[in-house]
Amino acid sequence: MIFFHLSDLHLGKRLNEFSLLEDQKYILNQILESAYRERPDGVLLAGDIYDKPVPPIEAVQMFDAFLTALVERGIRVFAVSGNHDSAERIAFGARLMQGQGVYFSSVYDGTVRQVTLSDRYGDVTVSLLPFIRPIQVRHALEEEAANVQEAVAAAIRHIPLEPSARNILVAHQFVTGAMRCDSEEVTVGGLDNVDASVFDGFDYVALGHIHGPQSVGRDTVRYCGTPLKYSFSEADQEKSVTVVELSEKGTIQLRTIPLIPLRDMRRLRGTYEELTLRSNYEGTNTEDYIQVTLTDEEDVPDGMQKLRVIYPNLMRLEYDNRRTRTDQTVEAAQDVPRRTEMELFEEFYELQNNQIMNEEQRELVRKLLTELKEGEGAV
Repeated sequence: MIFFHLSDLHLGKRLNEFSLLEDQKYILNQILESAYRERPDGVLLAGDIYDKPVPPIEAVQMFDAFLTALVERGIRVFAVSGNHDSAERIAFGARLMQGQGVYFSSVYDGTVRQVTLSDRYGDVTVSLLPFIRPIQVRHALEEEAANVQEAVAAAIRHIPLEPSARNILVAHQFVTGAMRCDSEEVTVGGLDNVDASVFDGFDYVALGHIHGPQSVGRDTVRYCGTPLKYSFSEADQEKSVTVVELSEKGTIQLRTIPLIPLRDMRRLRGTYEELTLRSNYEGTNTEDYIQVTLTDEEDVPDGMQKLRVIYPNLMRLEYDNRRTRTDQTVEAAQDVPRRTEMELFEEFYELQNNQIMNEEQRELVRKLLTELKEGEGAV
């Protein structure tokens, strides 16, 4: 039996005020093409379907089209809500949709929805655990759960498992040891950590929440990662679909199908002159989402707008020079009455920029100071 493992679609996401709907539609179509080719028995969708609890209508329509395309090819869908989703909205209509082979997690009430499939090796049971918090478990199970670790452990203890079956869990939690990215929500103090050992009763654990593809604890406790890059900390990651193939119990093969985005996310570094040199950007996709780090010692006036002539989807502009590398505190100047305005300005400039003024800058400041004094005398 073969499954596609997906998570963290974050449909409707905006990044630096750029809408990613077009990019998301493109990558979902690419996933559909792979599904038509591979013909998996099901898709395991491990949460954060949407980027917000109340998603934009375009995101809902996109997901509807994605589900419809899978169902039309006879591919089942097993989905749970994540921390970005509204569990109630995700669960709406779940009993109606199960007739079409689409299974959504219910709002957590102490029980976990399970679906059993069969092949020549026996039964495969898929358990759908939505993103849960300790307060939900305390209320539903009337058990103490001081943190997420205890909450998830308690929820899993109440999932009935047949030891002879091949058991799959779809969940959306942070497992201790997983490597995070900047685009993920972080709970201070590690209070959201779950130890991988709580999943020992499952043959495969399809996880969502972490954006980088990785296994934690064992190969079969896995984050598939996002299908798109959602922060520049993910720029070097290779996005993919994880393919899970189960034969007899205890035998699982994993592989990945690479995903190629409509627009990549890249980081560029250099001087303004280097980055605007035609030979340096010819042959690259200048439509990619770009973060630029300029190494010029002087800020480029209107640098963002000038660079967008070449890189229209420039999202972020930063500087790395002597000024930005040194965090200097500008304190009150000493002996002010004994020093000229020019000396005070030169000191301020050096503290602010970690370099001394050049002669051209000094001449400009002298001219401005002279004009200010003449203006005061005319009043």
